[in-house]
Amino acid sequence: MHPELYLSYSSAFAIGLLGSTHCLGMCGGISASLSMALPVGRGFRFRQTLLLLAFNFGRIGSYSLIAAGVALLSTQAAGQWAWAGLLLMTLAGVLLIFMGLSMGQWWQGIRYIERAGAPVWRTLSPLTKRFLPVNNAGQALALGSLWGWLPCGLVYSTLGWAALQPTVPSAALTMFFFGLGTLPSMLATGYAAQWIRSIKSHQGVRKISGILLILFGLWTLPIQALLNL
Repeated sequence: MHPELYLSYSSAFAIGLLGSTHCLGMCGGISASLSMALPVGRGFRFRQTLLLLAFNFGRIGSYSLIAAGVALLSTQAAGQWAWAGLLLMTLAGVLLIFMGLSMGQWWQGIRYIERAGAPVWRTLSPLTKRFLPVNNAGQALALGSLWGWLPCGLVYSTLGWAALQPTVPSAALTMFFFGLGTLPSMLATGYAAQWIRSIKSHQGVRKISGILLILFGLWTLPIQALLNL
């Protein structure tokens, strides 16, 4: 595997890990509800883990599917127009900066971008009711696969990164590793919701995560190439 792909996958994982406090606000509630709906008793922890993993891997699978579709278009565009690659890199960097500003609670402009996915979510969200309440792993997987389409600035920011990948499979893997980065916080939400809520609201954690996401965005911007245009 090319070293640049390793860097891309590890960076996507880091973005997911840093931005996971945002994920708690978007998906944490439904993740915690999976645990609370289970009857406490023998085998509770096993059933809880199974449902949480199924839900989250359904969510991550949707991210990879969306990335594959985006990459299918972006790789064709980059092959036909030389400027398309620069445009994608600039877009990816700007989205990450916007997400960092939102995470640090300095500016919430990313919400305007999230609205772009609202029509798709309005179509899919009624389908989630078919799998509630969740009683088995199959229902959790299906619910997670739908929940992955929830409009989310962090997902859109990383999709911009995934669109930069040279192939469709590498773009899908980039979003898969991003999803893995969000997984620890999402699992912890199910296991210890109260503790995670306290971490989510900690201003220092949000600001540090925001700054690091902004730095990722600045690193992504093709500043030198843009100056040479």
